[in-house]
Amino acid sequence: MKKYLIIGASSGIGEALAKQMAAEGHQILGTYNRNKIEGSKNLNYYHLDVMSDFLLDFLPEQLDGLVYCPGSINLKPFKQIPNEAFLDDFNLQVLGAIKVIKAALPALKKSADSAIVLFSTVAVQSGFNFHSQVAVSKGAIEGLTKSLAAELAPKIRINAIAPSLTDTPLAAKLLNTAPKREMNAKRHPLKRIGTVEDIAQAAAFLLSPQSSWITGQIIHVDGGMSSLKI
Repeated sequence: MKKYLIIGASSGIGEALAKQMAAEGHQILGTYNRNKIEGSKNLNYYHLDVMSDFLLDFLPEQLDGLVYCPGSINLKPFKQIPNEAFLDDFNLQVLGAIKVIKAALPALKKSADSAIVLFSTVAVQSGFNFHSQVAVSKGAIEGLTKSLAAELAPKIRINAIAPSLTDTPLAAKLLNTAPKREMNAKRHPLKRIGTVEDIAQAAAFLLSPQSSWITGQIIHVDGGMSSLKI
């Protein structure tokens, strides 16, 4: 049984991952921000607001993995996005991850095989209209992933997952009608929207010993969106 910290484990991909790994017998420390959530067997929840100063005083002495899930999906024309909105996204998705990683490093270094999983987006390397606010912060996440993977090797592995559109609460506005769902599904070579389980399973693999020779990678779990044109 290993111990994993999942930031943003109360909904979407983070919730799916926390439940999957807890069911496999791992000890999961999950965080929530707004609404208090009850834990279950092998899954304990703690309040954490990554936009404020915080202490991870609930961490065990040794931690085997960290997943940072908080994000946002704000799609607007570039000229309509206030400068402050870019900064808010950066603080949530990049600075928040940096603060959590720094706080968790001592515990991660005590594990014989620890891993960090971050999240990017297919829009960073592919480029889509109205995705500048999303891509700026996630582009920074990709740079952070590769830089830290080099710096912390061989002790800690770090990878990022770059999904395409996934059926989560964050994406609700893009998927709230049948025509929207059909249109977005057709854009993908595999002709469907990603599920939280699709992404959670990839994250679980990157945390596991089965991925022990993988670090510094941006893994595209995107229905073929980033590489196939059909």
